[in-house]
Amino acid sequence: MQKTEQTSWAGYFYKQNPWAKKVAGLWERTPLFQQIPKSEIVRLATMMHERHYQPEESIFNANDLGAGAALIISGQVEICTNGVTLAILGPGDFFGEISLVLDERRTADVVAVVESELAFFLRLDLDEWTTRVPQHAVTLTKNLARSLAKRLQHANKLVGDRIL
Repeated sequence: MQKTEQTSWAGYFYKQNPWAKKVAGLWERTPLFQQIPKSEIVRLATMMHERHYQPEESIFNANDLGAGAALIISGQVEICTNGVTLAILGPGDFFGEISLVLDERRTADVVAVVESELAFFLRLDLDEWTTRVPQHAVTLTKNLARSLAKRLQHANKLVGDRIL
């Protein structure tokens, strides 16, 4: 078979998933997926779960059991704890990543500010992916640790500024 024939058949039977490509493109720009091949991110994105929220609809509450992280595809969400807004996040931002590593309850409330579309990356999907491609899972785990450490440093600075 000539190379041109192989090329013309390449991807013929592969089902394209535009949503997964869009999600992968957003995840690829986050610190969690640095140094992970785009093809792996797309493969992982096909396992993620799409959800839509209306303005003021609760995404989750503090003390809910955590199951994974969420990436904002479109819209905005507000993250609050004890009635204090911690952040307003938009497309390309993610939250809830503590639940990718800890089987703990949520630490904040998250509510849609406007109509929003999210992609949920569940811990169960991460576990399955880790078994399949451990070399990339190690990279993701290191990236996750860096991301959580930066958020902890930021929180410590905020608390320190309040004390002074």
